Amino acid sequence: MSKSIQVTVWNEFRHEKKNEKVRAVYPEGMHTVIANFLNKQEGIEARTAALDEPEHGLTDEVLNSTDVLTWWGHTAHGEVSDEIVEKVHKRVLEGMGLIVLHSGHFSKIFRKLMGTTCDLKWREIGEKERLWVIEPGHPIADGIGEYIELPHEEMYGEHFDIPAPDTLVFVSWFAGGEVFRSGCCYHRGNGRIFYFRPGHETFPIYHQDDIQKVITNAVKWAAPVNGPQYKRGHVPEPLEKL
Repeated sequence: MSKSIQVTVWNEFRHEKKNEKVRAVYPEGMHTVIANFLNKQEGIEARTAALDEPEHGLTDEVLNSTDVLTWWGHTAHGEVSDEIVEKVHKRVLEGMGLIVLHSGHFSKIFRKLMGTTCDLKWREIGEKERLWVIEPGHPIADGIGEYIELPHEEMYGEHFDIPAPDTLVFVSWFAGGEVFRSGCCYHRGNGRIFYFRPGHETFPIYHQDDIQKVITNAVKWAAPVNGPQYKRGHVPEPLEKL
């Protein structure tokens, strides 16, 4: 019997405590909503962690037992400990998957892994977003139609200051005319990273079936594989007799 994918759903969990509009959408936090729908999937076990917990909920024990980490942050990126960022970075290079959601593009960990500012245009008036699937054969797009339509979202627009993705799965169009690279896949070391744009806190994005399907697919794609463990450095003995 194969081992379940162990997911840690990390959330800043500040808006839900301070903003009544956000609390109405996510009364127990968006991390709880995400963990709940992941736990309904066969072969996935999800738990939650939040910024204000000791070590941000990302103790060595938690990180070392996490196959895939999802990350949502917004107003308190600077409060995330550099020590924890280094530990997460190390785990990604070792093979832990990382799914960065919405405003997590400005998180310390995503910027460290990308090596760029990760800056973009934005506008918050609740306009329509249409996410087009442009890589229909990719596992993250499995079970998704030609596009996902979100009636109200915050706009993110190009230019998005990120490295060119290894694979671009989704491109968004907004009613105001902007476009955005909204589903970006990367490999760093042994780890797989997926950035997924939707998820503004005042809209019920993570309650939508298609969005849940994408995140579920992304968890399965980003999970570690049982590949070779390479040894690096000085190799005193050749494989062949010289």
